[in-house]
Amino acid sequence: MIAIDMDGTLVHPGGTVSDANQASLQRARENGARIVIATGRRHSYAMKVLRTAGMQQDDIVLSSNGTVARTISGDLIFRDTMPLSTAEWLCTQLGEYRNAFVFTFDKLGPHGEDMPGALVLEELDELHGSIGKWMEANAPFIRRIVPIEDALLGENGQPGQLPIQAMLCGSMDRMERAMAELATTHDDRVSLHRTEYPGRDLCIVDILPRGCSKGSGLRRLLALEGMTPDHLMAIGDNWNDMPMLELARWPALMGNAPETLRELATQQGWPITCSHDLDGVSEAMALHFPVSVLSAR
Repeated sequence: MIAIDMDGTLVHPGGTVSDANQASLQRARENGARIVIATGRRHSYAMKVLRTAGMQQDDIVLSSNGTVARTISGDLIFRDTMPLSTAEWLCTQLGEYRNAFVFTFDKLGPHGEDMPGALVLEELDELHGSIGKWMEANAPFIRRIVPIEDALLGENGQPGQLPIQAMLCGSMDRMERAMAELATTHDDRVSLHRTEYPGRDLCIVDILPRGCSKGSGLRRLLALEGMTPDHLMAIGDNWNDMPMLELARWPALMGNAPETLRELATQQGWPITCSHDLDGVSEAMALHFPVSVLSAR
């Protein structure tokens, strides 16, 4: 099984998957590999790129940092949701970060696109300032609900659909403070994962159901396929990829990863490739992919 992150890894800066990376994935399939795209994006948003990336219908998308798994064709494999009590508690912890907060719900329609209300927030301006392109691309699926707690209610005040994750976005310093504050209060109710883009002074903090990560999702997929982490290769570029990189027998880090993460990879003895705009995924697979092992299966 080969698990590959999307943004900053498989996907070029222009938002496409290069011919070289597509060819590397196809060679891996031909040698018996199971392809998993492991991304922080939700399924529908990942598919905006993957539909034109030469993917196969039975390839897997492990989305929202490991909380949902579907095939490319849209068949649900598993989904984890945040308990209502945890989601309600989280809303009480937002404080000054309420204007940078988003709930994500798994509302995939029959056409493969999200339904309106898949993304819920209270305020627009702060998020437009930090992730403006994402806000514009996802405008059809965003609902503004004040207070955001009401997004957790169904008809007649009954419990509604549960979120698969929550998200905070903002500057590096602000999100570092937010993570520190949540870490002192979450009492293992949620799992926190961060993605950093120092050149943009942007940090995304994903708040997941307890125990969820790309690593935990891959453990489930491996078990379903009759495999173990000894059969796993993982390629990523950021901190939210750490659980799968640490899990995999064959980890590889992209050359465009944050400097502190590259230093850690060097300490661990992980290969570091060229950057994503130079087809680091293709390089990782050429240097590191155990074709002989797969051919013997």
